[in-house]
Amino acid sequence: MSEQDLYGLPLTTASADAAAAYRKGIELYSAAWAGAGRAIDEAIAHDPDFALPCAAKAIFLSNMLDHAGARSQVSRAAALVAKNGAPREKSHVNVIRLMIEGPKPDVIPAALAHAEEWPRDAFILSFLLGAFGLLAFSGMADHDQACVDLCERHAPKYGDDWWFLTYKGWADAENGSNAVGRRQLERALELRRENGAASHSYAHAMFEDGSNDEAEAFLNDWLPIYHTASPLYSHVVWHTAWLALDRGDIDRAFEIYHSILRPALKKGMPAVVVSDAASFLWRARAYGQDVPPGLWNEVAEVGATSFPKGGFPFIDMHMAFISGATGDLDDYIGRAADHERLIASHELPGGRMAPEVCRGMISFGKGDYEAAARILESIAGDVVRLGGSGAQRSIVEDTLLIALMKSGNLDKAASLLDRRMETRPSPRNRRWRSDLAGGGGRHSI
Repeated sequence: MSEQDLYGLPLTTASADAAAAYRKGIELYSAAWAGAGRAIDEAIAHDPDFALPCAAKAIFLSNMLDHAGARSQVSRAAALVAKNGAPREKSHVNVIRLMIEGPKPDVIPAALAHAEEWPRDAFILSFLLGAFGLLAFSGMADHDQACVDLCERHAPKYGDDWWFLTYKGWADAENGSNAVGRRQLERALELRRENGAASHSYAHAMFEDGSNDEAEAFLNDWLPIYHTASPLYSHVVWHTAWLALDRGDIDRAFEIYHSILRPALKKGMPAVVVSDAASFLWRARAYGQDVPPGLWNEVAEVGATSFPKGGFPFIDMHMAFISGATGDLDDYIGRAADHERLIASHELPGGRMAPEVCRGMISFGKGDYEAAARILESIAGDVVRLGGSGAQRSIVEDTLLIALMKSGNLDKAASLLDRRMETRPSPRNRRWRSDLAGGGGRHSI
């Protein structure tokens, strides 16, 4: 009997040990659990001519911004699969090669075509989905709906499967069907408790409906089983810091930041490390807290080293937080020039949206709240093009709201808060709405 992957697709290897290690690595990666890289290395050691573990390792290295290592591994995988791979494996490796080497416009069509031909190749399907997936970072305004549509198209192939329910639950919750998404994520966690991806998605779903107390209780109960070396560990902890910040427990929020989230600790993927730290500090500052310059400098150093050029809108926004907070605009000016070059060649996802978000944050940082409100209000409906999650993108609306209050546009601020309160009655939203109802707002933050 030939070796198979987690979903019954054939694998071109004669080594049962290599196949078992590969299955384990993909399963751990899919659950955002520690040990995936080690298992993939074991698969390669058992069978150096097995192409798919080399392709998987290329993804792991790319996530950590080891671009040279990723290119080397995917080139090796392409050479191996060209000699003895089946059509599905050749297409699988080609999608990963396009993700790492480009050209970028070809990646999404190739991944979608692969998923259509081999819908149970979950590893490839996963690249299209999620907060950091190809669809999310495509610059599309309707990428959340596209993820839902893709999941619904292939749902019959998966049934009651923990991995699929994790991604389908995320897609539904992010697309506005929060109750549906929560039920699916709860089922995913019933099927596999050791599932960092589902727990992370569940925290986001609870953010979307304002269930802060429930989210905090869930995370406090679940986090002790989550290994600190797991890829989403620091980000899941980021949720607890944000919950503390939202309810006004500043000491607890910064305790979590200093013990887990500071970039100097170097835990997690660089994109997550930079975005979590910068967004936490920006929120704390926008909410009226003093943030020591040294904390900003740490994030700035990691961000500039990991992402030296503009063109990744989600990260560029977070780098604008740093420039806006510190007043050091050199990085911002360089990224703005990169944006203009990419816009001219039609290569910047979302077009002018990202540069305008960054410009709004710089204005806010300078204390020009009227300009910040004007700029951010003009692109508020397009922020979804940044990618990431609704929770991560909400920082733009938070900044707009504060800018409106600080500039005296209290009627607009109240209207925006009323819309937010319909779906997300968080403690901070309630406090702000109460202040505005009492005639405050401008001086209450």
